Amino acid sequence: MSGKGIGKACTSVCLFLALSPSASGRQESLAAAERQKTERASLQNPENLPRSSEGPAERYPRYRLRPSDVLQITFPITPEYDQSVAIQPDGYISLRGVGDIHVAGKSLPELTEILNNAYGHFLHDPVINVELKDFEKPYFIAGGQFGRPGKYDLRGDTTVAEAVAIAGGFTDKSKHSEVLLFRRVSGGWEEARRLDMKQMLANRDLAEDIHLQPGDLIYVPQNKLSKVRQFIPSTGLGMTVP
Repeated sequence: MSGKGIGKACTSVCLFLALSPSASGRQESLAAAERQKTERASLQNPENLPRSSEGPAERYPRYRLRPSDVLQITFPITPEYDQSVAIQPDGYISLRGVGDIHVAGKSLPELTEILNNAYGHFLHDPVINVELKDFEKPYFIAGGQFGRPGKYDLRGDTTVAEAVAIAGGFTDKSKHSEVLLFRRVSGGWEEARRLDMKQMLANRDLAEDIHLQPGDLIYVPQNKLSKVRQFIPSTGLGMTVP
């Protein structure tokens, strides 16, 4: 190759290198593109989205069996074991072929698994269906300074603020800056939280409003002013002129 040809080739190579990104730069660009692709795929997949602190399992808990609930248990393949049982006050049921089993506090899927294990000792791959025929309807209790205190059915997803409205709202004696929510845990009462409903309603922000669970007790105490108001004379304190 002549010197002139070599010079043109060198010029072309130098120009290509000057205009083209370096190898490290190309790798960084490819890595950035790959990251963006991964992020887009992650956002498009609901499983990869960030989850809230209160998931569906906490917001909509499964019903837990209680004494006096009535269960219909059927065996499609071995119908001789079909039976209808009521949960006794101690939480047990008496089952044909397996005896007494404690079921209070269990959900229906959990009970089905328990029955499969129990009957699986003498039935091959038992098929068992469990149906809740009768049960105590979910409820909440509103006590203290409510317009209509009492026991109310818990129908659907209900928050404390909504429960207050259902129970007739607050009275003029209520201390609604200190609403108490009690929740039954392991057979005893446990105070779950104190809510400042006064501030929540004044700020028009119900982000901290709590969703009720069956059996919750909402209690609104009496404010201090109403406690001493009964000792304040209703007449004026001015002097009478003879």
